[in-house]
Amino acid sequence: MGKIAFVFPGQGAQKVGMGKEFYEYSPIAKEIFDQAGEAVGLDLKALCFEENDDINITEFTQVALLTTSVAIMEVLRDKGLKPDVAAGLSLGEYCALVAADSMNYIDAAKAVRKRGIYMQEEVPAGVGGMAAIMGLDAPQIEKAIEGIDQVQVANYNCPGQIVISGKKEAVEAGAAKCKEAGAKRTVMLNVSGPFHSDLLKGAGTKLEAVLNGIEIGVPKIPYVANVTAGYVTEQEDIQPLLVRQVSSSVRWQQSVEAMSADGVDTFIEIGPGRTLAGFNKKIGKAIGKELTTYSVGTIAEMDALLETLA
Repeated sequence: MGKIAFVFPGQGAQKVGMGKEFYEYSPIAKEIFDQAGEAVGLDLKALCFEENDDINITEFTQVALLTTSVAIMEVLRDKGLKPDVAAGLSLGEYCALVAADSMNYIDAAKAVRKRGIYMQEEVPAGVGGMAAIMGLDAPQIEKAIEGIDQVQVANYNCPGQIVISGKKEAVEAGAAKCKEAGAKRTVMLNVSGPFHSDLLKGAGTKLEAVLNGIEIGVPKIPYVANVTAGYVTEQEDIQPLLVRQVSSSVRWQQSVEAMSADGVDTFIEIGPGRTLAGFNKKIGKAIGKELTTYSVGTIAEMDALLETLA
């Protein structure tokens, strides 16, 4: 077996009940939920474990998802599982920083709580939009939208699935152009803002002030930044990349390709759902490599993983 990467999903993976098993199973997970909730002034247990609508609202989603993923990760680390590298999609990048021991989970929770609020507030509801483009490769999409103002690629998820973002009308026009260019399908996404577009640059500026007050250490393992799809090993590079990340493209496909080129063949997706496992499978197929992704969002999945890797 080659290197192991811990990878973390982004917004959209959240679901009611996430992390509850781990909270009840492990004192480590319980402490993380309790202390992170206290730090950000939210009842994260109610937000994550009980039926509610807030879990899908950006300003709450981000801290709920981060806390869940970090709690599961710390239980895995306590079981002796250690990564060689880490990466996360969008919000998940903060979990990767905790995995790299570059940021503690309390500071990460405070940062993403503010990040969620700023992203929610930056663009009034209904002004921005995002669309998933299926069955068209990146250069074709970039060419299709290049003449349209206020729309750009937000997520390079995997071959055949790319997301565009920006002003709602521009995104709709961009999606139509992609359809004309041969896209199999275009779907307007049910999101509360034009994430990873220039419209969110103001949110990045506000976030910079928050990050200035947080201690960010030298990563103890390399982590991959969304903005560059390259390893970050220097402390001074981290904060500017996190600021840019809010309004820049998430290069997930390129990140996985970079980790694979470095000898990573086992990915452990930590958090609810199997979104990254789906992306990674398509990326592996496109580059002709066998990439194995284990998704760990439940105790049963954790036990199965530990048994497999034993």
